[in-house]
Amino acid sequence: MILYKNGLVLLGKKLVNTSIVANRGKIVEIAPDIVADSQTEVVDCTGKFILPAFVDLHVHGGGGYDFNTANLEQMGKIVEFHANHGVGTLFPTLVADSDENLSRQLQLIAELAKEYPEIKGINLEGPFLSKQKCGAIAPQFLQNPSMEKFLHYQQCAKGMIKIVTVAPELPNAISLTEELSANGVIVSLGHSNAPASVVEKALEAGAKCFTHWGNAMSQIDRLDVGVMGSALVDDGCFVEVICDGHHVSKQAVQLLVKTKGANKVVGISDSIMATGLADGNYKLAGQDVVVQGGQAFLTDGKTRAGSTLTLDVALANLVTFCKLPLAEAIAMLTTAPAKLVGLSHRIGTIEIGKDADFTIMGGMA
Repeated sequence: MILYKNGLVLLGKKLVNTSIVANRGKIVEIAPDIVADSQTEVVDCTGKFILPAFVDLHVHGGGGYDFNTANLEQMGKIVEFHANHGVGTLFPTLVADSDENLSRQLQLIAELAKEYPEIKGINLEGPFLSKQKCGAIAPQFLQNPSMEKFLHYQQCAKGMIKIVTVAPELPNAISLTEELSANGVIVSLGHSNAPASVVEKALEAGAKCFTHWGNAMSQIDRLDVGVMGSALVDDGCFVEVICDGHHVSKQAVQLLVKTKGANKVVGISDSIMATGLADGNYKLAGQDVVVQGGQAFLTDGKTRAGSTLTLDVALANLVTFCKLPLAEAIAMLTTAPAKLVGLSHRIGTIEIGKDADFTIMGGMA
């Protein structure tokens, strides 16, 4: 057993000075005056925050490596990099690529998950995307939605694909959304130029989420709110957002949170291999990327290519951008993503019986 003693623990919406006992990966006791026996390891957390570990559902890379190109050892370094920034659950995210590359990388991630329990699913961003809104994803690898193709990828991934981004205006997209949703795979709408009427059909077919809101999607217009506005209108869906202050403005994040509520907003990193490194030249699934001032673009200097954000920084940004209390801001990085992927019974909050999945921080910005 391990006793985490005298930390400021986030319990519900309050920071409480208390202690936690973990045994075999589960929280077994939370109380202020726990006395350790000789068999218990003690971790002194005096003056430190104990927060639910972050849940990052959209991660392309970090620390110099990219899930689309990394080998098994390098993939492990990506997971460890994000764990060092407070992430307890991570969904490796692959962008559209050749069938050969995607098949190989999906197999590697499924193998990696045996060693790293942080990996609880895979996010497939493509190939069922619109060429009009492909963003930094190579258009030659995009395909029309196909259940047969998805099942091939899912077989390579040993059933670990939990989220798939789909552009709903493509042929067969609505039927694919219905079938995936019926089989427990989350369809996230994105990389799409769809009008609101088509988005509505996709939501009725079971789509549950929107991919990196505001980016690579049809924007809000007074006559058609497009993909971006549809995410605000629908009460039931979740919405990913990159909280770095660059992909969407601070005011846009405020609007999103005020409209949806923190329980429906999923903060993501969308991090690429350059995350944690200096400005310079990098890759995203083979595409050349230039990072300047911490912002990543394709070599055209206009097209954003993921981010260099980590979720600990995202938390500080949310508190600053939205002037939210800590409990509400952290919900966007913990409870909301956990609910989206059906893991809220295990992770996302600190409670007896849940996984001992928390992060210890020295202080908040």
